[in-house]
Amino acid sequence: MGNRIGQSDSGIVLVRKALAKPGAGVLEATRMKFGLFYLPTYLPDQRDAHTHMHNIVEQVEYADKIGIDYVWMVEHHFVRHGGFLSANYAFLSYLAGRTQNIRLATGATVMALNDPVRVAEHAATLDQLSNGRFDLGVGRGFIRDEFDSFGVPMRESRERVEEGVDLVRKAWSGQPLEFESRFRPDMSGLPVLPPTLQNEPKIWNACLMSPESFEWTAQQGHNLLYVAYHVDHELATERISWYREALSKYGRKVEDHEVCCVYHAYFMEEPDDDRLKVVVDGPMGEYGVAGKEAARKPPDPEAYKGYDQRDKGTQQLSFDRYFPGRVVMGGPDQVVERIHELRRIGITQVSFLLDFGSLSQDEIMKSLNVFGDRILPLVRDI
Repeated sequence: MGNRIGQSDSGIVLVRKALAKPGAGVLEATRMKFGLFYLPTYLPDQRDAHTHMHNIVEQVEYADKIGIDYVWMVEHHFVRHGGFLSANYAFLSYLAGRTQNIRLATGATVMALNDPVRVAEHAATLDQLSNGRFDLGVGRGFIRDEFDSFGVPMRESRERVEEGVDLVRKAWSGQPLEFESRFRPDMSGLPVLPPTLQNEPKIWNACLMSPESFEWTAQQGHNLLYVAYHVDHELATERISWYREALSKYGRKVEDHEVCCVYHAYFMEEPDDDRLKVVVDGPMGEYGVAGKEAARKPPDPEAYKGYDQRDKGTQQLSFDRYFPGRVVMGGPDQVVERIHELRRIGITQVSFLLDFGSLSQDEIMKSLNVFGDRILPLVRDI
């Protein structure tokens, strides 16, 4: 087998120069990280998929240049709520060739809808092509139409995620794979190719409402990807504490694990709440409507405890309801203060949902420019 990051050859650890970027290798527990999270609203009457996809490419290329650490790509199917990112590995592979340093993460792979062997193959290919910049984010999914269309019972989603992640990790070992599965044909001694470039890419589990998800994430030693804008700041604080307390319960060091939280974001040269509302209120409402459409068929209430809270929050998505405690928005001083507030509750990465509703490319790029010039230098080392 060829050399992999973290493996040694004649006692020398091989690390590509391209991987000197923070985030690849040992966790830098003292430095806050920042990402872009993509769950865009498909509005074909305002911009077609081709235009929107290439707008995202422009955003990510700029984010890479200014030093943003991560880009996350959702997986959804059939719906306006992120549905044109149905092939997120293909999109991330394209971004791998257009960027140098930014880490590329699925946010998340819906493990219940995917063959874990294919996930391992896609992930390893992307890891190789990106020179070891890939992170695997996984989740259960919540859209009933997706499960029905792929013929997967929603009640099996948790078990499919847990077994699927276990299979992926074994596949990444590079050894012939022996695995007995409840949900796919057993593997009997075949290697899964290609291997990853990293010894093992970081794994993040996406959590929303279910306490069991936070518990399992900590038990397995995975990092936490939390879509925090569905709840107020106090509940977000509580749920992050669930994860951190569970890490200690299972004998894991809190400082060795990361917490990424996702928030809608918009950055301005100067604070102006009235103008901010004019710019983002309509697009936030459009985002909320698309989310409500996607969740029009509720998931199994026993398998998805707490999702009724998510639905209520999405229906009421508006600037007045979400600002300031469920977003990261405003002028530089406001945003810096908000990031410090998030850092204090244990968040190690804030990922910005900048592309939502019909917010224009011009507004998104202006917002990114303000973040890079006026905000990032003040929060990079907190």
